[in-house]
Amino acid sequence: MTETILAIDIGGTKTLATLVRGAKVLREVKVPTSREAGPDDWIASVAQAVGGWDEPFAAIGVAVTGFVNDGLWSGLNPATLGVPQDYPLVATIEATFGRPAVAANDAQVAAWGEYRFGAGEGEDLVFLTISTGVGGGIVVNGRPLLGLSGHFGQTLLASSGEEPFENRVSGRWMAAEAKRAGKDLEAPGVFAAARTGESWARPIIDASARRVALLCQDIQFMFDTPRIAIGGGIGLAEGYLDNVRSQLPAYRPRLAPNLVPARLRGHAGIVGVADLAASTLLER
Repeated sequence: MTETILAIDIGGTKTLATLVRGAKVLREVKVPTSREAGPDDWIASVAQAVGGWDEPFAAIGVAVTGFVNDGLWSGLNPATLGVPQDYPLVATIEATFGRPAVAANDAQVAAWGEYRFGAGEGEDLVFLTISTGVGGGIVVNGRPLLGLSGHFGQTLLASSGEEPFENRVSGRWMAAEAKRAGKDLEAPGVFAAARTGESWARPIIDASARRVALLCQDIQFMFDTPRIAIGGGIGLAEGYLDNVRSQLPAYRPRLAPNLVPARLRGHAGIVGVADLAASTLLER
């Protein structure tokens, strides 16, 4: 029998808590991620939000922005979310909920979710999410690469070495560029303005898509992956993936990346981390 897993995704703007069985999300609740607070408060808010749920769960999977090493959580880009170095994430989760837990980077487990239940269709893939920040995950020979792998948002080459790649591509960057144009808008507002023909908005989206296209071509040369699944609020915004495809370098087909939309959308990370928890904590 497939066990029910409490899957938690702590992101830069919101935290999603769900009960997951296999690829099915049974219940979910969203709570704001207060940037002024810290991990203790974020976890306590989740515990309060799910406290009324009466369904039992066997284990916990936690997906987070940043870097997880031996259960310790550290941030990589404070602009995305300020996380103290080596925060004892797994130990705190286990003490709070009284169940065994596993934790990993949110994009890495989203890659695993897409491989198992979504766009991967059982083939190895690279997953790239463009949202508040930029992240990624890699599945090779049917195994997810964890640790620092897939943190494409922190790479320097695609942004000319001046700053992390995500600082010139992400939703947060789009909002900053809109402000430079005198518009107090977040990324969805930038896309809306582009759709209505406002001249300042389209260049922002095009610049982001062009940089993502170059990154995808680099990823293809690095991994020769069957497909690159694109997810996240920006990556799945109307027209964005087609924009990226149109700006790929003009290589012959064998060299070009196969870009596909992520299928699990906002549930890729929690489905992936739930499956990871079930396989690593329960099946053994």
